[in-house]
Amino acid sequence: MRNKQEDKKRFKNEKSNKHKKLKIFGVIIAIILIIVIILIVLAYGYLNSKLGKLQVEHITNDLNELGISEANQESDMSQYRNIAILGLDSRYDTYDPDYRTDCIMVASINKVTNEVQLYSIYRDTYVQMELDGETVFDKINHAYYNGVENTLKTINENLDLNITEYVMADFTAIADLVDSVGGIDIDIDNEEIEYINDYIKDVTKVTGKEAENITKTGLNHLNGVQAMSYCRIRYTTGLDYKRTERMREVLGKVAEKIKAMDLGQINNLLDDFLPKIKTNLTANDIKSLIPMALSLKVKDSFGWPYTTTGVWMRGDFYGPATTLESNVKRLHEEVYGQTNYVVPESIIEISNKIIEDTGVQ
Repeated sequence: MRNKQEDKKRFKNEKSNKHKKLKIFGVIIAIILIIVIILIVLAYGYLNSKLGKLQVEHITNDLNELGISEANQESDMSQYRNIAILGLDSRYDTYDPDYRTDCIMVASINKVTNEVQLYSIYRDTYVQMELDGETVFDKINHAYYNGVENTLKTINENLDLNITEYVMADFTAIADLVDSVGGIDIDIDNEEIEYINDYIKDVTKVTGKEAENITKTGLNHLNGVQAMSYCRIRYTTGLDYKRTERMREVLGKVAEKIKAMDLGQINNLLDDFLPKIKTNLTANDIKSLIPMALSLKVKDSFGWPYTTTGVWMRGDFYGPATTLESNVKRLHEEVYGQTNYVVPESIIEISNKIIEDTGVQ
């Protein structure tokens, strides 16, 4: 059996992550799309009653406080509605800022063409942020230590975006979702079985839910704890890319089960799951998305930064973009169609500081 510590060391010292198209929706966006599809076919009054169960928490309306530059506010970025999709690593069904946003995605909706581009921001990406009143450089998933506004601000300031909206869930909510559909069937391979039971032990302990160990490879029927443990595996071949594929597989299986449900079962699922989603989107905001959702054209997803290299610093693993400046420029050219885009001086300064800190360029 492979030495797990050696695998972790191999992961932390991985030198380069090549740009790959990730043909996935990601955990949270998949859930939202499933729910929107369900709600579209329901009556308007029923829709109102269900959306009222969401945890709606408003954040500042001050664009400057959210890190959106004046130049960005005046640019053609206004035709894009960017929504942050956040998956929290909380194990206790709480959204306290003692945790990290281990799943960070951006749903970028072109309001003119009705195209939506989904992309992940790798959680270890080394960026500038404010933590406890100080400007520091750290991995992007740590920005949540100072709350969701700080996460949006960090994304906006480092990628030159205009995000003001977010949707968030934690992994215990996903485990409950799997249980709500009666579990799912997943094929477990030889590498995965080496790790999954350690995760099952951890998730069982902190959630209070029961789950047996997986004792055989091949097709297994997984409950919520087992499915989330499967999603958390990251030290096999494919590393974090493969983990994201597992998340997509689990949500795809959940979607298949939901499609086979009757209205009563769907009603119970929504009653249980919607209160576990936290967002600053109001019921009216979500209803405004529904007509658009009927004609949305979803493009292939990808991971950002396009080019990134792993480095070991300060006793931890970081994934600086190579370089932040070039990756931001490419993002705005390819996703936002800004062929004459000029990277702001603020981001060039951040990029140069990242090179100085990491030696990677």
